[in-house]
Amino acid sequence: MKPGLVISFVASMFLAGAFSLDAATHSLLSPDGKIEIRTEVGKTVTNSVYVDGNLVLAPSELSLALADGTVWGNGSRLLKKKASSVDRTVSTKFYKKSQVRNRYNQLVLSFKGFNIELRAYDEGVAWRFVSTGAREITVRAEKAEFNFADDYQAWIPYVKPDNEGDHEVQFENSFENIYAKSRISEWEKGHLAFLPILVDAGCAKLCITESDLLNYPGMFLEGEGGKALKGIFAHYPDKLEQGGHSNIMHLRVSRKDYIAKLPARASMPWRLIGVARNDTELLTSDLVFNTATPAADVDWNWVKPGLVAWDWWNDWNLFGVDFKAGINNRTYEYYIDFASRFGIPYVILDEGWSVHMAADLFQVVPEINLPHLVKYASDRGVGLVLWAGYYAFDKDMENVCRHYSEMGINGFKVDFMNYDDQAMVDFYRRAAETAAKYHMFLDFHGAFKPAGLTRTYPNVLNFEGVAGLEQMKWKTELCQPEYDVTIPYIRMFAGPMDYTQGAMLNAGQKDYRPNWDQPVSQGSRCHQIAEYVVFDAPFGMLCDSPSLYLQNEECTHFMASMPTVWDEVVPLSGKVGESVAVAKRSGDVWYVGAITNWDARELDLKLDFLPGGNWTATIFKDGLNAEKAHSDYAVEKLNVKSSDILHASLVSGGGWVARISR
Repeated sequence: MKPGLVISFVASMFLAGAFSLDAATHSLLSPDGKIEIRTEVGKTVTNSVYVDGNLVLAPSELSLALADGTVWGNGSRLLKKKASSVDRTVSTKFYKKSQVRNRYNQLVLSFKGFNIELRAYDEGVAWRFVSTGAREITVRAEKAEFNFADDYQAWIPYVKPDNEGDHEVQFENSFENIYAKSRISEWEKGHLAFLPILVDAGCAKLCITESDLLNYPGMFLEGEGGKALKGIFAHYPDKLEQGGHSNIMHLRVSRKDYIAKLPARASMPWRLIGVARNDTELLTSDLVFNTATPAADVDWNWVKPGLVAWDWWNDWNLFGVDFKAGINNRTYEYYIDFASRFGIPYVILDEGWSVHMAADLFQVVPEINLPHLVKYASDRGVGLVLWAGYYAFDKDMENVCRHYSEMGINGFKVDFMNYDDQAMVDFYRRAAETAAKYHMFLDFHGAFKPAGLTRTYPNVLNFEGVAGLEQMKWKTELCQPEYDVTIPYIRMFAGPMDYTQGAMLNAGQKDYRPNWDQPVSQGSRCHQIAEYVVFDAPFGMLCDSPSLYLQNEECTHFMASMPTVWDEVVPLSGKVGESVAVAKRSGDVWYVGAITNWDARELDLKLDFLPGGNWTATIFKDGLNAEKAHSDYAVEKLNVKSSDILHASLVSGGGWVARISR
């Protein structure tokens, strides 16, 4: 089928076998016929899911309870149904692929006042409610059940507060935690988990998340005992109170008795189940992207993704300089000079440039002269990005964006949102819209997972929602290398990650200690470098001190030359929690990255993704002594071709990375 071609069929003309005409059960098959979602309409509405003929999700109820007493889904009478098929190729902005195929079968079930839309892709299923009435609605509650066919094993990212059964305490969280691996029946009682989560159904891995989250609370999951999970949603905030970290948060003091108010004909978020028979299929899934609202058809070319030199993780810790390093002009001039020297597009001024506790982005500390730094950076081909506390940014968003755009600031890193109720979700949309108006990009830190907003607003480059390298400044109990080879299959399924890699001080499992002023990473130097290939981050950070990067120029030049968006991605090998190896193309150049957990690992990497002809591979690999001295690495150059297999030897917590060019 030609790219861009869309074919729709009404139900009477739909592809044979795509859905059944049974009065109560409506079946929808994926285009390849291997995934099926069955929707039963009766006293309730339920969905069940089959993969390769195997039941993986038993009938699971879905409904919406409205403030007027109506319950969509309970006893609702089906009025009509319409099926269609779509197959189109779309060009992307700032993504892991320059072209994405959006191919699915769809079934729309129409009831009085609402529709249920269902889609079946070759990589999973999706469903959502859509209001069809002419009036706004108030949603008191949503029932979203996931009744699995068996007591499957799951990777569960619990929220951090450990207050059993106290949802309100748990709703305030930073959406960053490691994964608890357990059976669904062993879910910690009363403890919420944020999305995505991964479930091993035996015949396939199932990744549960949501997409097109624009004006609705995000979904948490909670165990119901046995094999069942249920969706939990924060109610709309009522009374708010300024406070929290540096007085820049909006704490929820009380809440309304509903979860969302929506305009007429509103679409709810898609509930997604990604399906991967091989773990590495999770690395290439476009399910979240394909179910998100496309960006407006306007010029987005002013958005320039790229790497950024970051100050906060290395604690402004410069050495060998003739000034006192810290939050001052001389320090940032040094960062700018460093970025310019290595071709790094951006420098960020993180927390500290604005007056502490004031929550006012127009109050700049006297040690900083922003107009001077903007000109200094511009003269050297470097852009500047500012950190902004959520409350300070939100309370005067329009003026803040206008003022700093006119000054020449390129974007904001907005931090400490720490909620995902409807009001907060709408903040993300408003922030993206307002920043785009003034040609500014955004990096959401202290944020929930991405859920399609990066497609709808391509000026949103990153989301955190990940327990990234910053944890190494204070955490003793984390097993970061294992986490690093887990998140590409789960958290990254949802979208880009503000993980903040690039450490030059590297430690093994036995000698790692948290350090605030001179932080170190867990794992090898090449583990850090390879993460620039493995992890998706259009706004990728170089976390360490320029002083250390200048002592390690060979590594720095290699990292600084890395693309942050890609044209093609090819998974090579891997397993959740053990390892990951992936190849990505930018233009005519291929990059290969591989990382492992604390187990040393030997990998054979096929180069059959290369076109024919001769290529040169520049390889950074763990050094002969990297098992003890984790900063040890070696560089090798090889002539290669597509029929070759490269052997990668990774030490405990190790990595391997290559740049392959003509």
